[in-house]
Amino acid sequence: MINEERILNEFLELVQIDSPTSKEGKIAKVLESKLKELGLEVCIDDAGKKVNGETGNVIAKLKGKKDAPCILFSSHMDTVSPGINVKPIIDKEKGIIESDKTTVLGSDDKAGIAAILEALRTIKENNIETGDVEVVFSIWEEGGLNGAKNLDYSKLDSKMAFILDSGGAPGQIITKAPAQDKIDVKIIGKPAHAGLAPENGISAVMVAANAISNMKLLRIDEDTTANIGNINGGIATNIVMPELEIKAESRSLSNEKLDAQTKHMVDTFKNSAEEFGAKVEIKTSRAYGAFALSDDEAIVKLAKEACENCKFERVYTCSTGGGSDTNIYNANGIKAVNLGVGMQKVHTLEEFIKIKDLQDSARMVLEIIKTTAK
Repeated sequence: MINEERILNEFLELVQIDSPTSKEGKIAKVLESKLKELGLEVCIDDAGKKVNGETGNVIAKLKGKKDAPCILFSSHMDTVSPGINVKPIIDKEKGIIESDKTTVLGSDDKAGIAAILEALRTIKENNIETGDVEVVFSIWEEGGLNGAKNLDYSKLDSKMAFILDSGGAPGQIITKAPAQDKIDVKIIGKPAHAGLAPENGISAVMVAANAISNMKLLRIDEDTTANIGNINGGIATNIVMPELEIKAESRSLSNEKLDAQTKHMVDTFKNSAEEFGAKVEIKTSRAYGAFALSDDEAIVKLAKEACENCKFERVYTCSTGGGSDTNIYNANGIKAVNLGVGMQKVHTLEEFIKIKDLQDSARMVLEIIKTTAK
């Protein structure tokens, strides 16, 4: 029932609408119009005002006829940089859609949006009876999950949410994802002339180098990772570096392991500063919490059944090392899983998606809705 040509054309339309994080106003208006044309009740919440963005989250509801659980589908509208003036290219020989390699493609996450829209269109034109279906197209996902964090949950009735925002092929069901801590560090040393009296200074970069060399980083264990992502400091080569700022992170599927890794990183910075006679200012914050759903959860069983009905080559549950809106929905009392839609090499100029995966994603959404309404 899915119109394969239509979803392809709509995906091409969507990726050519510029929507970097905080600048989702144009695509929000387009999606609001599309959803209204499909007969959904649509509103835009005030999340954008809370994060200084152009628009809020687009929230919509399809009133169903069947007595069935209300379910939610969600994808984010924003894209990473460089994502302005995307020129999608269809490679028929490979069966893929890619960009012209000057920007990302934006299948993260407009593939999810296109799949949801196509499923809704198919329902309307085939008069398929369903239960209530809710849709959220969120802002600011790439900028810190801020759309989901500031979503007006009072407008939702769903207790189960399917987020279409993972790189696996349709059939992948992510049931576990880590929590993340952000770690911001400022090392304060002492300036001195690097040629005349360097011994009178305290080098902030030496403090940082000592700390990092004694720190457990990257893959810690099967549940935990840590990374130093950004280092900025210094004035000139003839001045002993007086200050340096570092942005780091730690992640884990286990809150206990995450607490331990973050403490290890903080303590290592403090010990190094003390050793060199420097000062250190450290701020840590929990960016989002972990979630873990068992295969016995109703939402997981539902997703599996729908994917099996679609006869996908592989249907499986797994964990991921990345965060998504799925983390935030679970933290707000809505059981949520993240579903594979086939986006590949995301956040790079080599990003692409198989046309078949795009079409299968729409089939998956449609089958989840139909399976819920049985």
